[in-house]
Amino acid sequence: MPSEKTEKRTARRARIRRKVVGSDARPRLSIYRSLHHIYAQIISDESGRTLLAASTLGAELAGNLKKKGDVSAAKAVGKEIAARCLKNGISEVTFDRNGFLYHGRIKALADAAREAGLKF
Repeated sequence: MPSEKTEKRTARRARIRRKVVGSDARPRLSIYRSLHHIYAQIISDESGRTLLAASTLGAELAGNLKKKGDVSAAKAVGKEIAARCLKNGISEVTFDRNGFLYHGRIKALADAAREAGLKF
């Protein structure tokens, strides 16, 4: 049985997803954080595909990070996903925080992606 905390996040997630839609021209940057890792995906809801992804489990980042579940790891993932987007011709995205509150690791990832040149 899910906890009250999980139920509240699920409700926030559904409320956000009613408004946030990723298109081919402006895909959705979806964030997921677990206790030990953080994940970012670029998704086109029109074509139903994940275009790009980056996480603390990826080979590029895993060796360089001391801890994978902290703010510095989130910043590294934000820079990585922004670099991949710009390399593939994606400059604007719609931000989907996936029901998580916008602070801590979520905010750090978003700020790092913005600094690396991605527009929200």
